[in-house]
Amino acid sequence: MDSLALVILLVAVVGLALVATVAGLLVSGRRKPRPLPRTHTDVIATPPTDPDAPPVELSSPPATIEPETEAEPVVVEEPAAPTLERPEGTASRLVRLRQRLAGSQGGLGRGLLALLSRDRIDEDTWESIEDTLLTADVGVVPTQELVERLRTRMRVEGTSAAETRTILREELLTLVGPDMDRRLRVSGEDGKPGVVLVVGVNGAGKTTTVGKISRILVAEERSVVLGAADTFRAAAVEQLATWGERVGVEVVRGPEGTDPASVAFDAVKEGVDREVDTVIVDTAGRLQNKAGLMDELGKVKRVIEKQAPVTEVLLVLDATTGQNGMIQARVFSEVVDVTGIVLTKLDGSAKGGIVVAVQRELGVPVKLVGLGEGADDLAPFDPGAFVDALLG
Repeated sequence: MDSLALVILLVAVVGLALVATVAGLLVSGRRKPRPLPRTHTDVIATPPTDPDAPPVELSSPPATIEPETEAEPVVVEEPAAPTLERPEGTASRLVRLRQRLAGSQGGLGRGLLALLSRDRIDEDTWESIEDTLLTADVGVVPTQELVERLRTRMRVEGTSAAETRTILREELLTLVGPDMDRRLRVSGEDGKPGVVLVVGVNGAGKTTTVGKISRILVAEERSVVLGAADTFRAAAVEQLATWGERVGVEVVRGPEGTDPASVAFDAVKEGVDREVDTVIVDTAGRLQNKAGLMDELGKVKRVIEKQAPVTEVLLVLDATTGQNGMIQARVFSEVVDVTGIVLTKLDGSAKGGIVVAVQRELGVPVKLVGLGEGADDLAPFDPGAFVDALLG
């Protein structure tokens, strides 16, 4: 009995030993993984830093410091100077304008030639010739004089086609006045500039004429100053400024509504100080009040002559207005001493006889004619070329 208990106890002890051994093997099989090889240096203490420097996050990637580059200097480009136009010379524009004049005014001369070339010229024919001249705005007195001279010469010298044309040309040329002094007085004396005062009603082309005259003078290599004394029309001042910019001519101007005489005075003073050749002054052209117009233009002329004498007073007339133009001419001739006439728009519906009529009315010559809206469509009036254009 005792041996049996001993055997059981021994088996139990062996069993416990086996269980302990198996348990130890299982626990030892669960080893900790090897530590990874060190790829960096552990730093316990942070390196010394500038206390005023901003904090740097350890997780942030290192900042890339780009090398400093010198800034390129900023170049300020100045605005390009406006391109100045080269005005057309007087000789070339005369050739071109003769052709244009012949196309617009040839009807009068051809009509007269047709009537004078009839086999038999009776009283009805002479009445038709008078009507043709009157319709062309030649005027009553000049028409009567021309018809009388034609009657005499046709009766004495013959009636062949060649003779008729020659007689008509000579008499028309006499009527136009080939001996009148048509020179523009644009030069002063004693070192002073020539002063050109330009007058006329609004709408006749006065401001445009001032700009075109400046182009003629620039083409002749003369120095010019423009005075924008039509201060009651802002558009006129701006228009004149544009004309000046196109050919490099200075324009003296003032605020809208400024006293015109003040602007005219400043313009002439500028011309004197700069020793230019010519000063051209644009003026107001209101005809609502004749007395007011007379006072205004008289004042302008007086203040100008404190600086330099006025050498030319040009009256600008719209050739298409006919008898209305003649009324305007009379009004202005009473206000200022007109020395020359500028006829504009002679290439349109205007009738060539206005040249004769206005010269007879004022006793002063037509000096310039405008035959279009182009910048260089203004030329000195040539009586011979005009008559040839009438005859076609």
